[in-house]
Amino acid sequence: MTTPVLDVKGLRKHFPIRRGLFGRTAGYVKAVDDVSFSIGKGETLSLVGESGCGKTTTSRCILRATDPSGGEIHFTTNTGEQIDVAALNRGGLRPLRRQMQMIFQDPFSSLNPRMTIAEIIGEPLLVNRIGDQRARNERVAELLDLVQLPRAYLNRFPHAFSGGQRQRIGIARALALNPSLIVADEPVSALDVSVQAQIVNLMLDLQDRLGMAYLFVAHDLSVVKHISHRVAVMYVGRIVEVAPTDSLFGSPRHPYTEALLSAVPVPDPRIRAQRIVLDGDVADPANPPSGCHFHPRCRYAIDRCRTETPSLTEIAPGHAVRCLRAGELQLSGVPSAASLG
Repeated sequence: MTTPVLDVKGLRKHFPIRRGLFGRTAGYVKAVDDVSFSIGKGETLSLVGESGCGKTTTSRCILRATDPSGGEIHFTTNTGEQIDVAALNRGGLRPLRRQMQMIFQDPFSSLNPRMTIAEIIGEPLLVNRIGDQRARNERVAELLDLVQLPRAYLNRFPHAFSGGQRQRIGIARALALNPSLIVADEPVSALDVSVQAQIVNLMLDLQDRLGMAYLFVAHDLSVVKHISHRVAVMYVGRIVEVAPTDSLFGSPRHPYTEALLSAVPVPDPRIRAQRIVLDGDVADPANPPSGCHFHPRCRYAIDRCRTETPSLTEIAPGHAVRCLRAGELQLSGVPSAASLG
């Protein structure tokens, strides 16, 4: 990989737990705890995991919508300069906002109902004082063409559109400033399945044409497999496995990844799904278990897993896992189309 667009090292976000009359800090919720990954130009990295594992908090820290508690967030600008976003103040962040944009989960609440589509898409240009009114109008029309919406929609309001059309408008707004990184926080989870496929294919087409990098936050592994170059699996604030998509889906090396993949439907009636149901509840990020955080729910856990904390270790080129038994376990993935015959 060449110089990555985004290089995250040891990212942490700990929320204080305050109790008592004077708000004494009694502990911390470790929502994100020592997360590291990188994304290259034109690449899609997906963050997956159960609800509450820290995916959205990680994405918000990267965009500095939430201030991280520690770690480094190195972003490569359009001029090739590497900047630690985590160390910038509000004034230093403003120039970078053009190059880092977000697509929101809910296409209904993310658009201002009092603004026309032309005003919504053109707002980033207006706020950043780019061009005059005529130039902005031309740019907005171009963006509508990019997301495959008719220009006749410019003067309509958001209530006149379907969920898929609203998400296309949200994508057009994110593209207005020609960003090099887009964080997509579950951008298709609120849409019908048929519409999900249209939006995902649109995002892939835009990536091919414009060369943006995506950080794709999701829980639907079928969508993740279709859109991702690499996948990072999170559990209780930590990345437990990161690998190229085909490698992770075909031969996972962490028991938690195996359990997640067992829920992916296989389009073959001859194959009976063998769902792995995890016992117990997700670990409490305010009081995680000792050793491996996953060991209370892991069917492969041994005594060593209860006392020794695993590190994220590369076991194959581009494939890293946080498991003490990664080298000896033979785990099941999702059957490929070739193996289905």
